[in-house]
Amino acid sequence: MAGIEPGSLIVANHISWVDVFVLNAARPVAFVSKSEVRQWPLIGWLAARTDTVFLRRGSRGHAKLVNAEIDALLNAGKDVALFPEGTTTDGTHLLGFHAALLQPAVETGRPIQPIALCYEGDDGERSLAPAYAGETTLMESLRAILCTRGITARALALPALPPHGYNRRELALSARARITTSLGV
Repeated sequence: MAGIEPGSLIVANHISWVDVFVLNAARPVAFVSKSEVRQWPLIGWLAARTDTVFLRRGSRGHAKLVNAEIDALLNAGKDVALFPEGTTTDGTHLLGFHAALLQPAVETGRPIQPIALCYEGDDGERSLAPAYAGETTLMESLRAILCTRGITARALALPALPPHGYNRRELALSARARITTSLGV
């Protein structure tokens, strides 16, 4: 993911718990995560020891505090990643992008960097093995990954969106459209 300006707000589609590791392997980033993750064994502990910003979903007041934390990270030149779908899919489609957490990029003038995530098998076709969606449990997801040979994670950085002159909803729609087109879903 070369060519991404430091202090970018990275927005990506969300397929799996593995997405966090894929993005962080490509480029160290702070994440925005639902607050429940903080309570997960091991993963919550690891997330709390990084620059993860935990969001209590459904709380407008807390969203304002989270936006201030994101703003501070962006202004410090750190990249912040979020999954604006708000949940995972199996990767065959995208849900709508929630726009509220894009506001810090609008306010700081930092670029919004769409990233298209997908997983492929040895045959180059889309792999559903990493999907952690619907009623799939973490153990089922892990088992599917371990039982599938040759999964390749792809993180494609698409052209950045300059926040000037657009509102957060327009930016969310544009980021989603770029990711959808790139993935062909």
